[in-house]
Amino acid sequence: MEERKLKILFSKSGSGSTNTRISLPIKDLKDMGITPKNREIIYEYNEEKKEIKLKKSK
Repeated sequence: MEERKLKILFSKSGSGSTNTRISLPIKDLKDMGITPKNREIIYEYNEEKKEIKLKKSK
């Protein structure tokens, strides 16, 4: 397993709400089979551990 430090981008919309984005390494996404046509994932957040988990949707 490879560990990387990534930054989260924060931006404000025209209505004043805050949006976030994160860029993930394309190599890892290709390995998972995530493509522009097949891009749905499952997002899980564990409040106790303060961890985010992403996995490919079936």
